Amino acid sequence: MTVPQAMPTSEVAPPPSGGEKVDREFTIKERRQWQIILTRFMRHRLAVGSLIVFILLVLIAYVGPLVWKYDYTDLSSPSSVRFSPSNPMGTDSLGHDLFAQVQRGMQQSLFVAFVTTLLSTGIGAPYGAIAGYFGGRIDSIMMRICDVLLTLPLLLVAGALVTGRGGSVLMVGLVLGLLGWVVDARVVRGVVLSLREQEFIEAAKALGAGPVRIVFRHLLPNATGAIIVQATLNIAAAILAESALSFVGLGVQAPDTSLGVLVNAARLAVETRPWLFYWPGVMIILIALSISFIGDGLRDAFDPRQTRQRR
Repeated sequence: MTVPQAMPTSEVAPPPSGGEKVDREFTIKERRQWQIILTRFMRHRLAVGSLIVFILLVLIAYVGPLVWKYDYTDLSSPSSVRFSPSNPMGTDSLGHDLFAQVQRGMQQSLFVAFVTTLLSTGIGAPYGAIAGYFGGRIDSIMMRICDVLLTLPLLLVAGALVTGRGGSVLMVGLVLGLLGWVVDARVVRGVVLSLREQEFIEAAKALGAGPVRIVFRHLLPNATGAIIVQATLNIAAAILAESALSFVGLGVQAPDTSLGVLVNAARLAVETRPWLFYWPGVMIILIALSISFIGDGLRDAFDPRQTRQRR
C-alpha cells in the first residue's frame, strides 16, 4: 500500500497585521536647476564664508558712511593717531580719519570693478558666442583679434589712455572694461564650441531659428555658468588693476580717493605710520580673495560632474 505524497506547497508570507500596506510609495521632491546649484554652492564652505565676508565689506563701504561720524574729507581728528575709540583705524598726518577714507576707497574700487565687469561680460560673452557658433574663417579672424589684444600690456595701455582724461573712477572702469573683455570671449567661445554640436541646437535649426536667436536664446543661456564664474574673476582682477593704476598715479586722482591711492600715499610712511599702509592693503586683499573663492565655489556649483562635496 502506497502512502500518497503531500503536494509541495510554496511558502507564502503571512499577511501584514494591523492593516499595514505592503506597497510603499517613495517620492522625491522635484528640484529646479537653481536649487541644485544653490545646494552645491552651500556645500562649498570656503565659498560661503567668502560670500559672507564680501557682503560685510560691501556693507562697510556703502552703509558705513551713512552712520559713521566722519567724512573722508574731514580734518577734525587729531593728526597721526595710531588707534583710538573714535578713530579705530587711526588718522593720517593731516587729521583725516582713516576708516572714513578706507570706506570711500572701497566704494570707488568696487565701482570700478562693477563697471569693468559689466563691460567685459557684455562685450566678451556675445563676441565669443558668435565666434564659436560660426566657426571656420569667421572664428579664426575674430580670435586673431583677441590674440593681438592679449599681447598688449593691460596696465600700460590703460594708464596711457587714462592719463590726461581726468582720472575719474568711471574713466578707469571704462578703459579696463574695454581692454579686458578678451578673456571672457575666449572662455565663452570654448563653451559654445561644445554646445553647438548638441541636439537642441540642431532642433532649433530645423525649426527655422536664425543665428541671432540661436546665439542669444540658446547658446548664451546655456553658457551662463561659465559667464558668471568668469565675471567673479573679472571683479577681483579689476580691483587689483585699479589699485595698481592708482598706486603709480595713473588711476583715481585727488581729491577723490581709492584703496590704491591710499596705499600709494602711505608708501613713504610705512616705517613711521604703518597703519596708513596696511589697512587699505588688507582691504584690497580681502576683497580680491573673497571674490576669487566665491568664483571657485560657483565653478564647482555649475559643474554637473563635480563630485567633491565639502571643502
